[in-house]
Amino acid sequence: AAHQQGAGWPPPAPSVLPPYGGGDGAPAWGAPVHPAESPRRRRSGGLIAAVLVAALVAGGVGGGLGYWAAERNDRVGSTTVAAADTPKDLKRAPGTVSAVAAKALPSVVTIEAKSGGADPGTDPGIGGSGEGQGEGGTGTGFVYDQQGHILTNNHVVDSAAEGGTVSVTFSNGKKYDAEVVGRAQGYDVAVLKLKNAPSGLAPLPLGDSEKVAVGDSTIAIGAPFGLSNTVTTGIISAKNRPVASGDANKSSYMSAIQTDASINPGNSGGPLLDERGAVIGINSAIQSTGGSFGQSQAGSIGLGFAIPINQAKNVADQLIKTGKPVYPVIGATVGMTEQGAGATIAPQGSGGTPAVTPDGPAAKAGLKAGDVITEFNGKPVDSGPTLIGEIWNHKPGDKVELTYERDGKAKTVTVTLGERTGDST
Repeated sequence: AAHQQGAGWPPPAPSVLPPYGGGDGAPAWGAPVHPAESPRRRRSGGLIAAVLVAALVAGGVGGGLGYWAAERNDRVGSTTVAAADTPKDLKRAPGTVSAVAAKALPSVVTIEAKSGGADPGTDPGIGGSGEGQGEGGTGTGFVYDQQGHILTNNHVVDSAAEGGTVSVTFSNGKKYDAEVVGRAQGYDVAVLKLKNAPSGLAPLPLGDSEKVAVGDSTIAIGAPFGLSNTVTTGIISAKNRPVASGDANKSSYMSAIQTDASINPGNSGGPLLDERGAVIGINSAIQSTGGSFGQSQAGSIGLGFAIPINQAKNVADQLIKTGKPVYPVIGATVGMTEQGAGATIAPQGSGGTPAVTPDGPAAKAGLKAGDVITEFNGKPVDSGPTLIGEIWNHKPGDKVELTYERDGKAKTVTVTLGERTGDST
């Protein structure tokens, strides 16, 4: 019980002590008790009575303990369900992770790329930042169409693109040889074609990466560290992240989908699915703190990045059609190191290229060296990588709005995107 405290607490000692304190002639607490002398003949009767009382007390305590133990066992006991009462078929409801994974796994493949007969290791380039120098690798891809095209990352197969060999293994264990149809280093996208494609291929449905929202559920499928058919889950934790998309060109950036679904080396090229099972991105890069625990490659810390599927689809269709990538451009060179103030058109590009290409899209819109581009189609632009990522989400010929600042004044112009064919060296 709670004690009520106040000015009168603790209460004063009682003026008259209770019997156990020695008042009213009673012995003090702990003082020896001297029983009165009794005739010797009555002591045996008292002893018998004491034994009977002790027996009754013991019987009462024993019965009480027995009753308490029985009652407690009734309360904490368990009840089992007979096997006959268990549902015969365990059905996963549509939309659950297990249901989505079961439907998608047959269309996801593990890719082995070899160059010069070297044994494949684990996907060497998932960092997307200068890795991928090994002799081979293991990555992931997924069925793009019924003709046997497989969509994956360029850094998964680049080691085998010139004279090497590529094979893909489905979740049922069946293995097929494949060839590289086309690859885009800047986008970090590649398309393979099965040499003897089986009938009945089920392409994964493609979603709309423009409509995803932060907080949406995500499912990643791949072969992290070579462990095929691995499924992990998470959410979209951010959008439009400017992340390096290729290891051959430092000016290659994607406007990435960020997810906390566990992505590790070997997941590269695999699908990032929404809760319906539609592909919204291609898992391509991770942010890591470096290798540890004896691993030469770092693992997931909850920051994975995927190429938006809308961009990847445009690239894949172009590669299937011509075998070469086509990049949209604005015809201007912007700085890549400043961040926070926008994308500044540099006085002169690298290698002596002009700041603004004569008669190019930017020049026709009136942009000049020193202009700071602050918005792209109404979206804030805080750096050169952000601008490139936004541009590459479009196709040549698209009309876009650029807002730029010059001499402290802002102006918005319409620019028709130009094109560049092939990867720059």
